Amino acid sequence: MASTSSSIVFDDIFTINAIDKDGKKFDRVSRLYARSKNYDMDLTLDYNIELFPLINGDSFAMALASSLSRDGAPTADGEDGEDKDRDVWRPDGKGRRGLEEDYDYVMYGKVYKFDTGSSDIVTAYASFGGLLLSITGSYRHLTNVVLGDPVYVLLRK
Repeated sequence: MASTSSSIVFDDIFTINAIDKDGKKFDRVSRLYARSKNYDMDLTLDYNIELFPLINGDSFAMALASSLSRDGAPTADGEDGEDKDRDVWRPDGKGRRGLEEDYDYVMYGKVYKFDTGSSDIVTAYASFGGLLLSITGSYRHLTNVVLGDPVYVLLRK
């Protein structure tokens, strides 16, 4: 797990168990089902197959972050809130370098639901412009994932 000074709120390595097991609904989007190696978490994630092609049995690293800033702190200008991430990523390459440099696929969204199952098991749900994520496992590993907060999902092979 990430340190408290980092903007990463969860990270682990997942192995894909199935892709589109309920059938394919969209041309460029697939839904993967995966299990983590370190924390025994179950993941369901919609992703763009053209930007990040995966096959059954692949392993990938996934992180959830509250910001793309590497240290999780506000910028030197003292900005806070949404402005602290302004210009972290820019297509012209002139922005500050953040966590996105270490990953192959990044989506921005919001945690919209948090379910408590049994006493120890919880599920967090996030939406990334209609692409959905659900992650289920011990509440201890999801304590930094907060309902209503913006979140980045970062993936790399």
